[in-house]
Amino acid sequence: MNIRSIINRYSPPPCLLCQAPQGPLCAPCQADLPWQATARCPVCALPTPAGDTCGHCLKEPPAYSRVHAVFTYAFPVDRLIQRLKYREHLAIAPLMGELLAAQLQGEPPDVWLPMPLHANRLRERGFNQAAEIARELSARTAIPMQAGWARRLRDTPPQAGLKREARKRNLRGAFACSADIAGLHIGIVDDVMTTGSTLDELARTLRAAGAREVSCAVLARA
Repeated sequence: MNIRSIINRYSPPPCLLCQAPQGPLCAPCQADLPWQATARCPVCALPTPAGDTCGHCLKEPPAYSRVHAVFTYAFPVDRLIQRLKYREHLAIAPLMGELLAAQLQGEPPDVWLPMPLHANRLRERGFNQAAEIARELSARTAIPMQAGWARRLRDTPPQAGLKREARKRNLRGAFACSADIAGLHIGIVDDVMTTGSTLDELARTLRAAGAREVSCAVLARA
């Protein structure tokens, strides 16, 4: 048990959403979160009629084997993620890592690897939200986190508003991996998945570096 757990046991923080005393997330607020409840493609986590692999993943299989998403990117999870990323509410990250760990399914990876930020973005923000989430996920699952095994080479323009093919072109050659990952199952950790182009490009880089498998764990799927 770490120091934060001891403090929270005897002096729990208020709920991050409604400020009720039973924090960091009270039971009613947790129940109202947009949990992924419908049938989903096991590869990309998009809704499918019977939980079958979607047509796009059948036609163009991504480099990652599967995506585990806890929530749909909707209110109030979207607000929590935005508060973490843009308003530096770092106390949200451990909660996200805890929720992600509690919902994980399938074969666990050998290593958690948070989605890397470019050095320019890291200097601006001061932290990598994916690494903050992955740190708690690592502690909860007893699987090591290796934040330095991959790096972002290019500070790519924002992906918002770009179509799938434009996103792929935007990200081509954006990542590098110099670690010895031959034969390992790498689990990428990120906060939000939109089209999956960023995850796919990083997964391709990791597979090219020798990873046996790459899977993804994200808090929310747009």
